[in-house]
Amino acid sequence: MVSTKKQTQVRLDEDVLAAGKAAAAARRLDFNKYVERLIIEDTTGARAAGMDAAQRLINQHGAFLDDLEQQLDQPYTQPQPGAAA
Repeated sequence: MVSTKKQTQVRLDEDVLAAGKAAAAARRLDFNKYVERLIIEDTTGARAAGMDAAQRLINQHGAFLDDLEQQLDQPYTQPQPGAAA
């Protein structure tokens, strides 16, 4: 079976490369697969569709999510018994 994939070379600043490799590792992808997915998501509209869906969720349920976040954070904002002042 012959691969139809082509090889290319990309020059990146060291910090951009490090960030990309860290993002790939966090997703359990090798760097090449991570870059391939970014390109596919960007050129097929998948990324834009995902961002639109996220914005709709925020628009529809933002107040609920803000309230939930405040409730979850509340135990950490109140002084705990025995804690140093």
